[in-house]
Amino acid sequence: MSHSILLQVDGLVKRYGGLCAIDHASLSVQVGEIHALIGPNGAGKTTLIHLISGALAANAGRIHFDGMDITRMPMHQRVAHGLARSFQITSIFNRLSVLDNIALAVQGHVGHSLNFWRPARRDAERYALAAEVVARVGLAAQMQQLAGALSHGEQRQLEVGLALATRPKLLLLDEPMAGMGPDESERMLNLLQSLRLDTTLLLVEHDMNAVFRLADRISTLVAGRVIACGTPDEIRVHPEVRLAYLGDDEEATA
Repeated sequence: MSHSILLQVDGLVKRYGGLCAIDHASLSVQVGEIHALIGPNGAGKTTLIHLISGALAANAGRIHFDGMDITRMPMHQRVAHGLARSFQITSIFNRLSVLDNIALAVQGHVGHSLNFWRPARRDAERYALAAEVVARVGLAAQMQQLAGALSHGEQRQLEVGLALATRPKLLLLDEPMAGMGPDESERMLNLLQSLRLDTTLLLVEHDMNAVFRLADRISTLVAGRVIACGTPDEIRVHPEVRLAYLGDDEEATA
């Protein structure tokens, strides 16, 4: 794994009136790593992801991505530069097929041509790229199925595919295993593990077994502040993290 920094967040602040949701939070994500963001409910994890993705504007602090200051850059430009995300709630077109969903995401990323002499070729290229992404997320057998007919876990796989269709350098994932049963969680975990070959991941996840299996490094957010960052082994035994989130019991350190 390379140790060059892909994402650097410095002193980020987000206020809502008198409430400070993100309180001078800082973290870095290295190229090629899976970096997990954990913390208790209400810690500000999703808000921090919103700030990094550009869905929210920060009141203070800086965000650097791939050598660029993107603090004031709008969300669509961040996506164009290789910063993509998925959401806690699935965001797909239920009445379109799996392949059509991904094809739309591909088109949104590469654009479309107004050259009417080559529409068939353009369409074939777009669908070929989409089919590759569908297979990449493990949905080749469901390629022509309506997205709304997929299981919850398959819809989450499709949403990861929508983000992958933008060819991100960094993929932000907000609770990718939320609401899944054991089998679906295992499939998603295997998918995320395989993605490290193609992209860097920053994920919010409450399934601590999955976090400890997946993550190269973990940052812990409490009351809007990053109180610790380290390897899974370091985070397991960190006294502040154990007190604030993991709990001081045998299961937390198992």
